Amino acid sequence: MGIDKKRAIKRAFRIPEATLFLIAIIGGTIGSILGMYVFRHKTRHVSFVYGMPAILFIQIAAIVALHLSPLEFAFL
Repeated sequence: MGIDKKRAIKRAFRIPEATLFLIAIIGGTIGSILGMYVFRHKTRHVSFVYGMPAILFIQIAAIVALHLSPLEFAFL
């Protein structure tokens, strides 16, 4: 978010929004949310304001579901 904000100010080549979402999906959600508000970047975009917390919620739900699943792996 910080790099994209600097590029936006300089009117330079920007990081695509899809890339920012991909970074969040692969594990950078908390950093993306913090970066949004620290750098005041993308905070007017509804897709980011609601999308990033939604991704975080889904990730937390998946971790909890995997942790609580009754599957036992014989090879572990």
